[in-house]
Amino acid sequence: MKLLHIDASALGAHSVSRGLTSAIVAEFVANHPDVEVTYRDVHAEPLPHWALPAGEDDPQAAEGARVMEEFLTADVVVIGAPMYNFSISSSLKAWIDRITVAGKTFRYTATGPEGLAGGKRVIVASSRGGIYSAGSPAAAMDFQEPYLKALFGFLGVTDLEFVRAEGVAMGDDHKAQAIGGAVAGIGGLLRKAA
Repeated sequence: MKLLHIDASALGAHSVSRGLTSAIVAEFVANHPDVEVTYRDVHAEPLPHWALPAGEDDPQAAEGARVMEEFLTADVVVIGAPMYNFSISSSLKAWIDRITVAGKTFRYTATGPEGLAGGKRVIVASSRGGIYSAGSPAAAMDFQEPYLKALFGFLGVTDLEFVRAEGVAMGDDHKAQAIGGAVAGIGGLLRKAA
């Protein structure tokens, strides 16, 4: 089994999403000792925003090919996706731009687009300072999880799950409760895989 671990938070050791992705990956490693983990921190080592490559020797084209290969060969993808300004970080968007490529992860057909990257499991560790889940007063401002659902659905991924800690900026008690609830849900995700 190959697992691709993506972190995108700018908060380093203070990041909730990084803590959640680490916990998810640790559980996978504990339950599947043969898992091969590839790690990419798109904040610490950001990808440049997408531009038309200057040719085969363009370093951006070579790095884009590596990013694509990591994604396509992964059986499981664990993504840390903190909510920034109601959406995702620009560093995560730059990674997404490298994996969303016509002819590689999707194609257009006479009946509409078809995802080509199915057959993998994607788990998103979502962290939010406020509360944006369905039914909350701020739910209409959630452009993070709906975007990721639409994007991975477009790529053909049908096994997409979220581990969410929200309200983490609403006081220490609320933060601890949100993180505890998210971590408690991680075991259930892995039992589902067994």
